[in-house]
Amino acid sequence: MEGFFISYQRLVRSRKLLPVLTLTVTVVLLLKTFTLLSKTTFSTEFPSSRRPVASQWNSNGKYLSSQTQKLSLSSDSQKSNDPLLLTERLDLGFGVDLVDGNFENDDNVDEHMDMDEVEDPDIEFIGEHENGVLEQRVMDSENKLKSLSDGIRKEGSSFAVGQSRNSFSIVESMLGTLNENSGEDGMHSIPISSLSKDTKAGIFSSLGNETFLSSTNVQIELAANGSTDITLSKKNKVWVMPPLSMSEMNSLLLKNRASRRSMRPRWSSLLDKHILSVRKEIENAPIIEWDRQLFAPLFRNISKFKKSYELMERTLKVYVYQEGKQPIFHKPLLSSIYASEGWFMKLMESNTRFLTKDPKQAHLFYMPFSSRFLQLSLYATNSHNRTNLRQHLKNYVDLIASKYPFWNRTGGSDHFLAACHDWAPYETKKVMERCIRALCVADLRIGFQLGKDVSLPETNVYSPKNPLRDVGGRPWNQRSMLAFFAGNLHGELRSVLLKIWEDKDPDMKIYGPSTFRAARTKMSYAQYMKRSKYCICPRGYEANSPRLVEAIFFECVPVIIADDYVPPFFELLKWEKFSVVVMEKDVAKLKEILESISESEYRELQMGVKMVQQHFLWHHRPVQYDLFHMILHSVWFNRVYNLKPR
Repeated sequence: MEGFFISYQRLVRSRKLLPVLTLTVTVVLLLKTFTLLSKTTFSTEFPSSRRPVASQWNSNGKYLSSQTQKLSLSSDSQKSNDPLLLTERLDLGFGVDLVDGNFENDDNVDEHMDMDEVEDPDIEFIGEHENGVLEQRVMDSENKLKSLSDGIRKEGSSFAVGQSRNSFSIVESMLGTLNENSGEDGMHSIPISSLSKDTKAGIFSSLGNETFLSSTNVQIELAANGSTDITLSKKNKVWVMPPLSMSEMNSLLLKNRASRRSMRPRWSSLLDKHILSVRKEIENAPIIEWDRQLFAPLFRNISKFKKSYELMERTLKVYVYQEGKQPIFHKPLLSSIYASEGWFMKLMESNTRFLTKDPKQAHLFYMPFSSRFLQLSLYATNSHNRTNLRQHLKNYVDLIASKYPFWNRTGGSDHFLAACHDWAPYETKKVMERCIRALCVADLRIGFQLGKDVSLPETNVYSPKNPLRDVGGRPWNQRSMLAFFAGNLHGELRSVLLKIWEDKDPDMKIYGPSTFRAARTKMSYAQYMKRSKYCICPRGYEANSPRLVEAIFFECVPVIIADDYVPPFFELLKWEKFSVVVMEKDVAKLKEILESISESEYRELQMGVKMVQQHFLWHHRPVQYDLFHMILHSVWFNRVYNLKPR
C-alpha cells in the first residue's frame, strides 16, 4: 500500500511538471528560430556600425531590404559529375565567393620581349564565382598544381553548394549551428562532421571522401549586405574540377542563357518592354545563309547576330555617367596591353550615334573608368593591399546610386564597364557583380559569368596614331614555320611549355626571354607571327593574353592553351572555325595535335582568321562590325537575353 502511494505521488508530480517542460521546449524552439532569423534577416536589415550602401536605397530614399538583392546558390536534384548540371540555380539570398589567384601585373615590358606582360605572383586575387562550375586550383607545399578530384573549391575559398536534393536543408543545417560556433566579424566555423549526412552529400557529392569530410571545416560569413559566404578550409590540398571543353562551354552558355539570373527590375520601364520586343524579333529573325559583309561559318547564328546588330544600330541608347575625376575616370589609355579599355572609353564617350544625354532614354549605362589608372593612382607598390581600389569604385557606385534612380532599379544589371587590368575581377567584385562586365580576364575559374559578362579582347596597341599599322601576314602556303611562341616565364604552364619545346624541335619555334634575344636578330616578333602557321597563346599568370588578338592581326591561326578561358565574343563566334584549343595537360602533345590537322583543314582555319580579323581591329572612326561595335553589341546582346520582365 505504501509503495502504491509513493508511485501515485510521483505521477502527480510528473503531471504538474509536464506543462513546465512543454513551455520550456517551446521557448527554446522560439529562441532557436529567432536566432536564425536574426542572423539571416535582422543582421542584414540593420547592420551594426555600417550604413547601408547607396545601392540599398531607392529613388525615394527608402531603404531596400537585402532580400531584394538575392544572389544564388547552386542546386540540383540529382547526383552527377557533370559540371554543367551545376548551373541550375535556386534563389536563396546567399552569395557565393571564390578566392583564387596570386598575381599582379606591373607591365614592365622586357625590352627584348615584344607583346608580353610581367606579373608578380605574390598577390592573392579574390574573384566572384557565379557560373556554376565547381572547380579550383591551389598550390600544394611544393607549389605545384595537382588534380585530385571533382566538386570542391580550394583551401580558403568559398564555393557554390551544388547537386543537393534540398538546398534549403543544407543552408538550414549550416546556419543552425551558428550559435555554437560564432566567431568575430560575422565569421562562423562549422565542423563538417557536425553536419548531416544529406548536407555533406549535397556539398561534396562528387567526392565522397569521409576522411576528408571529418577533418574539414566549413566557414559561414553573414555579411552586412545580406550575402552569405560559405568557405571550405583545408590546408595543402587541391581539389580540381576538370576544365571545360569547348562543347561543354557551349552547353554552359545555353544553360546560363535559359536561367537568366539577372535581377528583376524593382519597378517597370517602357524600355524594358522595348528590350523584350527586341528579344522576340531576334528569336524570329529571317534565315540568312550568306551576307556580303559577314562570313557566315564564323557565327553561331548569323541570322540572329545580323538582326541583333541591326536593332542595336537602330535603337540602342547609352548614357555615360559624367561623375568621376581623371585620371581614373574619363581618361583613356590608348597604348600597351591595357589599350582595349582605353580605346573603348574614347570611342564610347565621343560617339554620337548611341549616346543620349537623357538617362531616362537609356537602355544601358556606361561607367567610364580605367582599371589600369586605378592601379597606378591608388595602389601602394609592394603593399599587397588593394582594398582601397575596390573601395574607390564602391564610393563611385554609392555616388551614382544616390544621385540617380537607375542603379537601384536594376541593382546595376543595365550598367556596364570595360576593364582590362588583371585586378579588374577583384575590383568589381560584389559592388559591381550584377553589372555586365567586359573583362580581359575572362576566366571561369575566377568568376567570369558566361552569358552575362563579356570577354574583352586584350589588344596591345603600339601606335595609337595608327592602330592598323603592319596588319596582315603571308598567305597560307608561304608560312614555313609550324608554330611560334616567345614570352616571359609567367606561370607554371609556360615553364612546362619551354621545358618541353624550347630548342627541342626545329619546327617548333618556342622561345623564352634569353633564347629569343638571339632569335630576334634574324627577324622581329611580328615577322615570326606573319610566317608561322600556328601562333601559341598559352596562359600566363592569367588566362588571357594579347597574343590571341596579335595572331589574328597577323593572320596566324591562334592555338589557345588556357583551360576555362572564355574567348572574346564567345556568345557569337564559333572559335573552332578559326583557332585550335589545346588543354593545358596536353602541352607535350602539341606538335602531334598540330600535325594531325590536314592541309585542307588548316587552309579553312587560316581563311577563318582572315575573315574574322575585321572584328578585332580598332579604328579612330568606328566602322561597322569593328572591335568597338562588337564589344558594344556583346554588351547589348547579353542585356537583351538576361533581362527579367517585371
